[in-house]
Amino acid sequence: MFNIFKGWFGEKKTSVSMWFSLDKATYTRFHDLILPSYNGTAQIDHLVVSKYGLFIVETKNMKGWIFGDEHSAQWTQSFHRKKFRFQNPLRQTYRQKKVLSEFLNLDEDLIRTAVYFCGDCSLRTSLPLNVMTNGLGRYIKSFRVPQIDYQQEQHIIKLIEAYAATTTLTSKDHINSLNIRHNSSSVCPRCNASLVKRVAKSGPNKGNSFLGCANYPKCKYTKNV
Repeated sequence: MFNIFKGWFGEKKTSVSMWFSLDKATYTRFHDLILPSYNGTAQIDHLVVSKYGLFIVETKNMKGWIFGDEHSAQWTQSFHRKKFRFQNPLRQTYRQKKVLSEFLNLDEDLIRTAVYFCGDCSLRTSLPLNVMTNGLGRYIKSFRVPQIDYQQEQHIIKLIEAYAATTTLTSKDHINSLNIRHNSSSVCPRCNASLVKRVAKSGPNKGNSFLGCANYPKCKYTKNV
């Protein structure tokens, strides 16, 4: 099983160029937010708040070639003729979005996500537009239709500022939460729904039992039993 914690600490730093094109008067940024949920915690690398909506940014500091697709549970990093597997970051942002929506009591449609590879790497497979190695500011600024009014925007900013100034949750707490959540046999680590026992009806695992998310087909998380 791949190590879900590999590189976790290295992903918390990123270059100034990520934010260079974003006007601070329009886009308010928060970093390294660890939010509580009823099923552990969610860590958000970067959060941008604006009248155009909220943007969760998951950063990956990696080198080499990156292979993956939108629906795979794991992606692959190829570097110096070695291959390393890591969790699909789109699944990470899926859960982050749900936790943030609940925390702010905000419609999920007002929250967008992006995955930004800030290391010396190349994406070798076709991926959604919100997965990138450059142009993060341009991507965020491509959304030009206002989604929230000034009062709501300021309320969100003040709420997050107050939480960030008083929370006692730490990176260690988050790693412990990850360990517990990914070893759970009753709760989906991706969307927090229940896991139900199913039997594969086709494919190489036909007849084998597995745990699947109750939110299928919206959430396609599975776990071997």
